[in-house]
Formats: sequence, structure tokens, C-alpha cells
Amino acid sequence: MVGTGPVIVSHALGRYPVYVSPGVLGRLESLVGEHAGSGRVVMIADATVHGLLQSGRLGRAPWTGPALLFPAGERSKSREQWARLTDALLADGYGRDSAVVALGGGVTGDLAGFVAATYLRGIPYLQAPTSLLAMLDASVGGKTGVDTPHGKNLIGAFHPPAAVLADPRVLVTLPEPEYRGGMAEAVKHGLIADAEYFAWMERESEALLRRDESALTQLVRRSVEIKADVVSADEREGGRRAILNAGHTVAHALEQATGYEIPHGEAVALGLVAECALAEALGVAPVGVGRRVAALLSRLGLPVRLARAVDTDRLIGAMTIDKKNRSGRVRFALPRELGAMDSQSGWTREAPEATIRTAVAAIA
Repeated sequence: MVGTGPVIVSHALGRYPVYVSPGVLGRLESLVGEHAGSGRVVMIADATVHGLLQSGRLGRAPWTGPALLFPAGERSKSREQWARLTDALLADGYGRDSAVVALGGGVTGDLAGFVAATYLRGIPYLQAPTSLLAMLDASVGGKTGVDTPHGKNLIGAFHPPAAVLADPRVLVTLPEPEYRGGMAEAVKHGLIADAEYFAWMERESEALLRRDESALTQLVRRSVEIKADVVSADEREGGRRAILNAGHTVAHALEQATGYEIPHGEAVALGLVAECALAEALGVAPVGVGRRVAALLSRLGLPVRLARAVDTDRLIGAMTIDKKNRSGRVRFALPRELGAMDSQSGWTREAPEATIRTAVAAIA
């Protein structure tokens, strides 16, 4: 299942490679030079990951160039941090020939990418994801942004990276909850686009849980291939790209309704279970799809039921603020079967509130 060479992602202005290879982070400087020019380069990283890099635990020599750091965690993905980082670049006189290296998980990629997208109306950046979630999903596709009190990722821009360096070897440093959380996006990729990949995860779940390097490399590469195929055909989320939001209408609402106490990967797992239940209740998907999805998520150590009660009215209210919504109506990207998504209503569809409540009850 594993190919060779980088996975290529096409976009309106060109294309960029995603290097999926153990040890590729060791080539960071040469790949920056190859893909981002010869201007000044600054690393933007969360403080925890930067500390791991400088200690040598990420498998490469310390970064000797300038670096701008921020506290780890979703709360740093804010307009306040964006302003602080861009002000620092301006104060240091970075020009339009400069480039950014985004080192860290999904928060870093979104935040540093948004800095790069907006600084002097756009400078190049490279993604060097260090979490499983970021490697197989968040670093690919060019979506950048920050959160607001109204919801996640509501302020942002499409700004494709110059290259992505996905090094599965660095995942040995990832805390177990974060590692397992990343599996939710891989399960989502199998659900929306590749039943064979889904079945492979079922067979290889034990190898994945022990972080076998070969299995991890296959996992990251196949997920990147799936996402690259989708985003290359629909860069600005006008059509089929909406399928990548499977599980996310409920997931983002769960995060907002709980004050981001539920980690993103766990929220996605719960969202997938709820939205599969919704698809079955609407007759979009056959009965049994949700059971199989929940079984794989559970096998990978992810929750399929809420650990504590969440107010349903508050949860449904949070769903009304979602990028897929139209005219204030909540819309969902739903599976038609394992490996294929419903497209009869333009890749997303509305659902009656009573049916949404029934689906949410599936994770209560």
C-alpha cells in the first residue's frame, strides 16, 4: 500500500510535495532551501515541541535559527497570538522574501500558517507536523486560521504550504492520548473514501497502537493520499471537500460546548459515531456502518460515548455556527456506506432537529 516519493498536492497556483518518510525531519534545512528560497527563515513552534527539538528527542540536531514560541494548546490558536507573532516579525524586519517553518501539531500549523498567509499579504511556509493528527490531516490542504469565542477556525485563509515534512519517527515522543486522538482522522479517511484502508486499520490496529514504524508510515501516507486527492479537486471547499468534515459538525460543537475540555481527536471520534447514527436514522447509510466505525475507534483506544453529560440544547446551539451551514441551517457530511459519502444534496445535507437529538443520544 505504501508508495515511494512525495505525495503531490495540487492547488490553483501550483503544487507542493508532502514528504512522508521516517527521518525526513533531519533534512529540514535543505528542504527549506529547496522550497522556500534563500531569504530569512524563522521557526514558529509551541514551546513544548521546540524544547523536544532542542533536546535532540525529535531525532535531529537543534534548530540554530531564530524561533518564535507560544504556549502549547488550543487556547493559543487565537487572534491575540497571531497579533503577537506578526508584530514580532515586523519588529525584526522580516521581508517578503522570508519564510516560516511551522513545527508542531495542528494548532501550530493553523496559527503559523495564518501568520504566513497574512504577513505582508503572504510569505512561504513549510509544515513540519509533529503530531499524528497534523501529519495525516491538518498539515495538508492549505487551511489556516484561528479560533474565536464564536467557534473554531472561523477566522482564516487558504494558504498552501511550500512543502510538508511528515516524519513518523517523531511520533514516539507523542503522549498516548494525543497519539490515539490522531487515529480518529485516519478512521474518518477510511470511512469517507477507502473501505479497503478502513479494513487495513482493523487488521493492523495492534501494530498501530504499539507505534510500529512501518505501519505508521503506511497510515500517514494513505491518509495524506486521500486528503490530497480531495483537496486538489476542491481547493476552496466549494463541493466535495466538505466530506473531510465528516464527524466534525458534532465534534466542533462538542469542543465549544465543553470549553475545549474534550481533545480534538476524541471529539472527532464521538462526532463520527453520532453522525453515522444520524446517517442511519435518515436512511442515508445502511444500519451497521456506525457499529463498525465505533468498534474500530474503540479498538484504537478512542471514546465512543461521552465521559460526562453535555447539555443537548447547548450542543445543538453550537452546531449552528459551522462553516458548512447555509442560511442558518445546520448541515452534515454523511456517509452513504463504508468508503463513500452521500452526494445527493451537494455533499452535505440538513437534518430535522429531532433526528439530530436522536443521533446525539447515541454518544450519551
